[in-house]
Amino acid sequence: MNNQVRKRLFDAIQACLAIEQFTQGADFAAYTANAMMRAAVERQIEIIGEALNLAFQSDPDLEEALPEVYRIIGMRNRIIHGYDSVDDMIVWDVVQSKIRPLRQQLEQMR
Repeated sequence: MNNQVRKRLFDAIQACLAIEQFTQGADFAAYTANAMMRAAVERQIEIIGEALNLAFQSDPDLEEALPEVYRIIGMRNRIIHGYDSVDDMIVWDVVQSKIRPLRQQLEQMR
């Protein structure tokens, strides 16, 4: 793994940490009621997806270590290009069940 890929993984880790911080103590109702929190979380998901997309382009072998890379990139694309159809419940589910395990996996890879 080269330094550029490590930097991309670091960027994704930092975005995961930001999401964890932004949503700490919040529930779904608080999330949906707070436009700034939703925008911040969606932005960090965009960063995660783009960082992993760039890392994957540099090192296609990452797919073995991170088999969900295409789904992560796909979510980034959905938020950016389908902004008008983003489902808050899906995003919240990702925040609650996927972000921390993803961060831990990326930390081990780096």
